[in-house]
Amino acid sequence: MRVAQPAALFLALALGACSTPSAESLAQNDPWEATNRDVFAFDVWVDHNVARPVAEGYRAVVPEPARDGVHNMLNNLHSPVILANDVLQGDATKAARTLGRIVINSTIGIGGIFDVANRLGIPYHDNDFGITMGQGGIWEGSYLVLPILGPRPPRDLIGGFVDGAFDPLTYAHFPGRHELLTVRTPMNFLDFEHRHMDEVQTIERSSLDYYVSVRSLYRQRRDAQIKGVEFSNMNLPDL
Repeated sequence: MRVAQPAALFLALALGACSTPSAESLAQNDPWEATNRDVFAFDVWVDHNVARPVAEGYRAVVPEPARDGVHNMLNNLHSPVILANDVLQGDATKAARTLGRIVINSTIGIGGIFDVANRLGIPYHDNDFGITMGQGGIWEGSYLVLPILGPRPPRDLIGGFVDGAFDPLTYAHFPGRHELLTVRTPMNFLDFEHRHMDEVQTIERSSLDYYVSVRSLYRQRRDAQIKGVEFSNMNLPDL
């Protein structure tokens, strides 16, 4: 999906330039709101008609222990990115925990299928370069929604590219690498969708303006992650 980001960004910016932002949009730091809403509507359509039915089928067909194993393995594959950002943020405690999780789950946990580290009192935490930049005082930039990828303000969009450089699978060479990369991206989307679709449906049903609700929750979640505080919707996926 990272390959599609430059084209998606260019398209969104080009379309956004054709509309005149309202005073409310500017007040919300969302100058491309008209275009963002169109893209958001497309993303919601994809969620309702493609992602959600597939996730429901996945939940119905694949037993929970197997789904948990996939989730654990995906988290383990992402751990080097988390470790890099823990180090960049100067958080030695988190970095030590992430390194410990990588070692324990990659060995005793059989490639991360079993989250043994969590059972030993070393819980998983997420981290990315968007958070690293936020902690460094870099501004989020204008709110932006991309096709399929969902909310991606410039800071988080750039952060995604940098995280790709932190990912060993980006440059490592071993038999089966391309197959693993090909499978990992759709499995990440499927894992997020099935784990959070109930929460997302609740937010959608209770929102007077779904777009505004997601924009607000996204910003609250990112702000909480940057500040290192708990947030009730911390696991809200990108829509």
